[in-house]
Amino acid sequence: MRKGNHLNKRKEITGWKKKLGDLGEKLASEYLQDTEGYQILDKNYRCPLGEIDLICRDERHLVFVEIRSSSSASIHMAAESINFRKQKKLRQLAQYYLIKEYSNPPPCRFDVVLLSLDEVKQSAQEIVHLKNAFY
Repeated sequence: MRKGNHLNKRKEITGWKKKLGDLGEKLASEYLQDTEGYQILDKNYRCPLGEIDLICRDERHLVFVEIRSSSSASIHMAAESINFRKQKKLRQLAQYYLIKEYSNPPPCRFDVVLLSLDEVKQSAQEIVHLKNAFY
């Protein structure tokens, strides 16, 4: 394989993953808003430490949401990617957000939304919402 072809393949894969992630985030925020009644406060919140997929409010909590999308049948593999290191990073991001935005932070929690996507139909085959997924 020529070097140029290898770089094109990498760009195709990166572009595909970005499209998959964007679709998952769109469907997850629609689900949380329409089905769960969450108020979306921020999407793709970026700071020097990284990014939080969604920041929402439910009736009682400020909710930091991590979204994992998969085009394969098993979304549980996506759940396993939210390991201790990722959880630690999300806690740091949430702390940064709270310090910047609140003098007296509300009760908070971390949710995870897992989606199995049908890219052709641009829809979710399965959505699993894990409330209070970690501390």
